[in-house]
Amino acid sequence: MVNISEFTTRLKQVMEFHQLSASMFADKVGVQRSSISHILSGRNKPSLDFILKVTTEFNDVDMYWLLNGKGSFPINAEPKATTAPTFFNDTSSETVGKKIQRIVVFYSDGTFDEYQK
Repeated sequence: MVNISEFTTRLKQVMEFHQLSASMFADKVGVQRSSISHILSGRNKPSLDFILKVTTEFNDVDMYWLLNGKGSFPINAEPKATTAPTFFNDTSSETVGKKIQRIVVFYSDGTFDEYQK
């Protein structure tokens, strides 16, 4: 059985990922705006037709994930690789004769990332 509150959380996650408001999401999926409002508020349960419209319109949404929360979103989500910024190849007139050796970024939680050439 589908947990409706968890389903709405996942649906909101899809909307946020694609940067869509509820009305824009309804238009994109092809349902009435009130339908989205009722599903998000928990008043109505999503129909199979609604689920199919969402997974058809958004190829990165797995039906099993949307219904049960198992799997990943977006589909084929891979951790982003940390790449060195292009600062190391800067050839502007201000940096002629100067070379960047490393850049350290400190975060508020006490962690940091270090980029070396």
